[in-house]
Amino acid sequence: MAFHVEGLVAIVVFYLAILAVGIWAAWKTKNTGSEGDRSEAIIVGGRDIGLLVGGFTMTATWVGGGYINGTAEAVYVPDYGLAWAQAPIGYSLSLVLGGLFFAKPMRSKGYVTMLDPFQQLYGKRMGGLLFIPALMGEMFWAAAIFSALGATISVIIDINVNISVIISALIATLYTLVGGVYSVAYTDVVQLFCIFLGLWISVPFAMSHPAVTDIGLTAVHHVYQAPWLGSINSLDIYTWLDNFFLLTLGGIPWQAYFQRVLSSSSATYAQVLSFLAAFGCLVMAIPAVLIGAIGASTAWNQTEYGIPDPKSKKEADMILPIVLQYLCPVYISFFGLGAVSAAVMSSADSSILSASSMFARNIYQLAFRQNASDREIVWVIRITVLLFGASATAMALLASSVYGLWYLSSDLIYIIIFPQLLCVLFIKGTNTYGAIAGYLFGLVLRITGGEPYLYLQPLILYPGWYQDDNNLYIQRFPFKTLAMLTSFFTNVMVSYLAKYLFESGTLPPKLDFLDAVVARYSREHMDKATLVKSDNIVLNELAPVNPRHSLTLSSTFTNKEAFNYVDSSPELSNTEDN
Repeated sequence: MAFHVEGLVAIVVFYLAILAVGIWAAWKTKNTGSEGDRSEAIIVGGRDIGLLVGGFTMTATWVGGGYINGTAEAVYVPDYGLAWAQAPIGYSLSLVLGGLFFAKPMRSKGYVTMLDPFQQLYGKRMGGLLFIPALMGEMFWAAAIFSALGATISVIIDINVNISVIISALIATLYTLVGGVYSVAYTDVVQLFCIFLGLWISVPFAMSHPAVTDIGLTAVHHVYQAPWLGSINSLDIYTWLDNFFLLTLGGIPWQAYFQRVLSSSSATYAQVLSFLAAFGCLVMAIPAVLIGAIGASTAWNQTEYGIPDPKSKKEADMILPIVLQYLCPVYISFFGLGAVSAAVMSSADSSILSASSMFARNIYQLAFRQNASDREIVWVIRITVLLFGASATAMALLASSVYGLWYLSSDLIYIIIFPQLLCVLFIKGTNTYGAIAGYLFGLVLRITGGEPYLYLQPLILYPGWYQDDNNLYIQRFPFKTLAMLTSFFTNVMVSYLAKYLFESGTLPPKLDFLDAVVARYSREHMDKATLVKSDNIVLNELAPVNPRHSLTLSSTFTNKEAFNYVDSSPELSNTEDN
């Protein structure tokens, strides 16, 4: 394949445009955030992101390179087809559920990151433990999509994969560094527009190529391969359901999602943004599905690609750029490439900022440096943006199983963080003992279930297992959902057991070493990061939130409006379980 100067120029122009928008957004909002609140402005803006920008940025966070490439690949691969392209429906339902049940309580309480409620209820140590799977998910996701972008660019314009990965990562890291959530949000608007336009322009040209058979015919008839609509065998129904629940429920507890929720101007807006993004995810999946169907309907021996076809060359994961390259005119394929690179950066920048936000606030500030100045926190965010961006880039270049690591880490978010989030928001009376027990049980059950992508053999073989051609044991049983449910019920049962044992006097108070039951308002929970006396406030989960509402460090986890209500009655002062 020859080096394409035109393609390189197109990519450079696109990247410079994205960088310019990011820097413009940073300049436009440089004075956002009152004195002492600049770090919060970087993480959640001025809490004034409206419906238009908010809807675009939340949609763009999900519609990434993995979303588009993965959907096209699932439709193309004969053993899967559209029936197994679960991401569009799964992530859309995830956003709907997030909007219905999680967005309002999180936004109403004025949290800054997803980990805030955990540290409020369970203490800073538990917040640190939950930071680990959250960080792994964000970092491995960013690394996986950087890796996918490098391969995509190399297919179409034939430049070194490493160079394309490094340049893409530098651009995304730079505008995230200077502008925080505002730069990410405004560039997402441009990127989502490019994705939509680029892919939809490519589809008619690819579909009209002489080597492509009518996709309506190949949807239900075997022409070049099995019908691309696909099917679900009775033996695989539990695997399908396990993956579906992982996408739907495991797609909720991500900082990238809650960063948009917490940046919105009100709790109601946060819900509406979730619903808009759910619709956007479905719409943006349509061209990816069509491109996968076109790949399955093509006689590749009649194209410059030749034989064998992509799946025989084990390039099925690259079917989208291959269709752009060989079934579209040159200028169209370059425009489509811009769409794919836009998809990647729109997700990568979100992941890098999310990881940096959680570290700076929940680890550095709340766990170690509670007296840190706002300027210090701002610099911690900037330094960690650079470090996490460089780390994701290094993993994309060096790790041979980035996708395997991401699958495992996303499983941990589903199995560990989701049940913990349910408990901390909706189950009254859970405590640190239950949270730790649920964390450990879920982790053990997931690891012992094995991971084929990492060639990790299972220690527990569930009903329905089989051995593949590589002598790896594959689980058909929905053990991931089992691990998630086990983690949830363990948290609840151990919490209530600990509460009963301490309050009944069966265990002496001195054994409450985590200060989770007897000394609920010990220094662990009442340090400078969360210092609020229960007889001064009333915690109301659905209290109104004003636009541009900002919380100071001394009221990190409470509603500012609640200070307007002072009541010394025992009913109102006894709010420890809220």
